[in-house]
Amino acid sequence: MNFKYLGLLILVVALLAGAGYYSMGPLSESISLGLDIRGGVTVLLEAVPTPDNPVINDDAMSRAVAIITQRVNGLGVAEAEVVREGATRIRVSLPDYDDQEQAMSILGRTARLAFRDGEFNVLVYGDNLLDARERLTDRNEPYVSITFDSAAGEIMRQYTGDNVGGYLFITLDDEVISMPQIQMAVGAEAMISNMGSLQEARNLAIMLRSGALPVALEVRDFRAVGPSLGMSSLLQTINAAYIGIALVVLFMLFFYRGFGFAATLALSAYVIIVLWTLAGINATLTLPGVAGIILGVGMAVDANVIVFERIKEEMRGGKSLRVSIAAGFRRAIWTVLDANVTTLIGAGVLYYFGTGPVRGFAVTLSISILVSMLSAIFITRMLMFLLVNTKLVKSDKALGGI
Repeated sequence: MNFKYLGLLILVVALLAGAGYYSMGPLSESISLGLDIRGGVTVLLEAVPTPDNPVINDDAMSRAVAIITQRVNGLGVAEAEVVREGATRIRVSLPDYDDQEQAMSILGRTARLAFRDGEFNVLVYGDNLLDARERLTDRNEPYVSITFDSAAGEIMRQYTGDNVGGYLFITLDDEVISMPQIQMAVGAEAMISNMGSLQEARNLAIMLRSGALPVALEVRDFRAVGPSLGMSSLLQTINAAYIGIALVVLFMLFFYRGFGFAATLALSAYVIIVLWTLAGINATLTLPGVAGIILGVGMAVDANVIVFERIKEEMRGGKSLRVSIAAGFRRAIWTVLDANVTTLIGAGVLYYFGTGPVRGFAVTLSISILVSMLSAIFITRMLMFLLVNTKLVKSDKALGGI
């Protein structure tokens, strides 16, 4: 027995065990749990044509997203998410939020833009606003250019002329979104200056245009998940993962013995690397995401089985164990790559065309596939050569016989 390589093998096992044990705390804090686990409310809204706006375009959808984001921010929900799905849909996720009636009333009402005087009385509604665009001055200073119709222009000319030095309050859903100081009398054409950046001017312009061209939104799907139900589903999924991994480990040890032990260690490294990768990209873990990780376990084991069977073929040809391992990895690598690349293509299609949880599944599956290839090609190979060099593995019995 070679004690030098035995010491290296023990060190690798200890490092994997330590990494797994000490990673639980940091990983539980770094990986956010999705709404289907934490509980909360998710609403799917769809923009529908109206007589005033028979065509729903990208600009109208941008305004709708700005309106919904403004409302959600007013709810004070931490880590709320407003994302556009497809051409006409918006999905709103409110984790740790259980007031369903309030969510429906706030997300379902029509937005109203208004320009108000110093006493908060309405001067002009957003219906009188013809356009609002972000612009740059000759000195590259960002501002918002706004245009009213003639009736509103006359009202603004009178008010701004009488209140130079005062303020004009712009509200959306009765919430102040801008408070420009009046520099001079303006009419139908006006500008809002002192913008911090062009992006800030663009965001304000989108919110202003939302009052001029409102988008009718209808609720297409509404789901509420209680925190107890979400955690129960997570525990059931984790228990299923434990059972599945245990069965896989037993299978590998029974059929491949010593090299099955190497595959089990590589599988442990796979799980740790996947979880740290998810934490590194600030991923949100959902139940479909957990399913993607579990499926990746199967892909990782599948790659090891392909390699082991190829090694068996080499040994049947009369080659030594050490030579068979090298040849088996060299010749099996392309089969492993082909199998995983085709799955990656499928995951890419799911991510491109999918939405919400489907995209989360595609991301975790892609990460799992990439890490499983790394595990099978490099980690398993290193562990197998360590076992051979320690002389713990000396014959074809390491592969459960030929």
